[in-house]
Amino acid sequence: MRLYIWRHPKPIAVEGICIGQTDVGVDRRKLKRLAHRIERFVRRHQLPKVIWVSPLQRSLKVGKILAQRGFACHVAPELAEIDFGEWDGRPWEQIAKQEIDDWCNNFAHFAPDNGESLQQLFDRVKEWLNKVSTESDHTPILAVGHAGWINAAKILAAGHEVPKIAADWPASVAYRECSYLTLSGI
Repeated sequence: MRLYIWRHPKPIAVEGICIGQTDVGVDRRKLKRLAHRIERFVRRHQLPKVIWVSPLQRSLKVGKILAQRGFACHVAPELAEIDFGEWDGRPWEQIAKQEIDDWCNNFAHFAPDNGESLQQLFDRVKEWLNKVSTESDHTPILAVGHAGWINAAKILAAGHEVPKIAADWPASVAYRECSYLTLSGI
């Protein structure tokens, strides 16, 4: 299965904030630009007009714009960014250094209070990828997602395990950038 996944546009006023499932806004022009980019890509490559999005507005609103342009838009909670729990929406500087140290010392399995661990994110990503690959009948999947989710999917597609140390976590894909993954037997 082939997955084309674009990272959502840059949210408004999130510098220095821990953003996972916090539902932050995005400038409407940036949402339209990404929708237009996806629409051109689909037309150029003669792909089905079907898009998968997360329920977070920075992804969902791109899907809604595409739906107005004739796309079938599917909302998948599994596509949401990692849940940082009590950290979500807080400035990084307000999160206790000891908590961040605990995360770094148990990178794959630590979860902030009421949040999810990296291992749980990977399990969610893997489950969704397996589900859509089974249902896709070899049709490419198009999606709008989030940096952490995309990194997890790339790591899984490469056949690697959840990183055990923070230094092994890759840099985030750029806003509105498309990642192409070939998935088989994840």
